[in-house]
Order: sequence, then C-alpha cells, then structure tokens
Amino acid sequence: MPKPRIYLDQPLATDERIALPEAAFRHLVQVLRLAAGESLVLFNGRGGEYEATLETVGKRDAQVRVGAHRTVDRESALRITLAQGISKGERMDWCVQKATETGVARIVPLVTEHCVVKLDAERWTRKHEHWQGVATSAAEQSGRTRVPAIEPVAAFSAYLKHVPAGALKVILDPDVESTLADIKPARDIVLLIGPEGGFSPAELQQAQQAGFTPLRLGPRILRTETAATVAMTVLQTLWGDLKC
Repeated sequence: MPKPRIYLDQPLATDERIALPEAAFRHLVQVLRLAAGESLVLFNGRGGEYEATLETVGKRDAQVRVGAHRTVDRESALRITLAQGISKGERMDWCVQKATETGVARIVPLVTEHCVVKLDAERWTRKHEHWQGVATSAAEQSGRTRVPAIEPVAAFSAYLKHVPAGALKVILDPDVESTLADIKPARDIVLLIGPEGGFSPAELQQAQQAGFTPLRLGPRILRTETAATVAMTVLQTLWGDLKC
C-alpha cells in the first residue's frame, strides 16, 4: 500500500522534527489510524519530497521526523491554466480535483453569465479556501510535488484583460469544427471552459476578440466537469506527459 503523502507549506530539512498541523494530524491519525513509527512522505511544493516517520502521537497532536530528501519531479512540462466557469456543488470540486490529477498549473474560477452560483465576498473567500484544499488533497494523492494555485474568483470580462501574453488561448465551443489536434503545440496554455449552461454568445465573442481560439473536443456535448477533465487529458496526451 502506498505511503501517505502530506503537503506542508513550510521549509523542510532532513532530521528536523515537526509538529503536524491540525488537518494533517486528523488525516493521518484519526482517519488513516497511523501509529508512531510508521512511515509517510512529505512535500512542500519547492521541489522533490521527503521520507518521514511519525515519531510521537498524542490525543490532539503528533510529531514527525523528516528523513532523506528525494529529487523527484512529476510535474508536467505543459503550463496549463484552467479558467473554469464556476459550476454548482460537487461539480466544481470534481473539476479542481481532476485538473490537479492531470497536471494543471493553476485554476481561475470564473463568474460568467450562465453561472448559477451567486455568493457574497465572504462566502466566495470560503469557497476559494475549500477549492485550494481540494487541490492540495489531489496533489497529495496523485504524487505531485507541487500544488496548483487556485486564483481568486474573477469576473469573466475582467479576467480576459489579464490573460498572460504569449500563451496559447483556447475556449471550448461545441459549435465549431476545429479541434486541439488541428493547432500548433504550445507549452503555455490557457484553457477557457464554461459552466453548466456554457458561454453566452457575447462571451464567446469577447473571448475571440481577446485572442482565444474556439475549439471543440468532439461530436458530443460534455458536462462542464467532464469537459475540463477530457480537455486536460487530450492536451497532456497530445503535447504533455500522458502517453497511450
């Protein structure tokens, strides 16, 4: 059985003794039932990962001893930004989780015309924290050595003004004929995907005026969470590190 992997957002050094944060303690001790002396893996998103041993376990806390550093890199050479129209409930969690597993570099949650989720600023902040937690868990599970950044929630039109220059910009549109296989490969990619109701005609026009190329994934209409997963998989298969 694979060793549990835990992300710690702090410097790590061999032979260091570290008190586990509350969330890591709950996961390792209360959920996985790890006992003192058992092994795990730590990473902090700054390259590689560390062997570690759960050294002491108390009722409310635990400490780990950091072991040897391993120079491993499981990150994709593609730098993909997923600009995702916010979908309802677990669908957005699914998008974040699967995009992380398939190698996304960052995710930008977008409020679009057909977005059905309407929240105030405080609740958007809590959603953002939740999605970052989903990405962290997915990075731990999938063996990634870096956690993709979840950017603050942005309005569609505002985000178009701040898309990085030089990136290949793609917007999914089921009504066009061209596909990802028809365009020149790129390393920096911005992938724009709509929510449950898709993009409005005005949004499609705005995106094309901002330099986005409309492409489709195939002849069938995919749910938003399926489209994100399929698009990431196709990009990694065509130009990245997923091989058939």
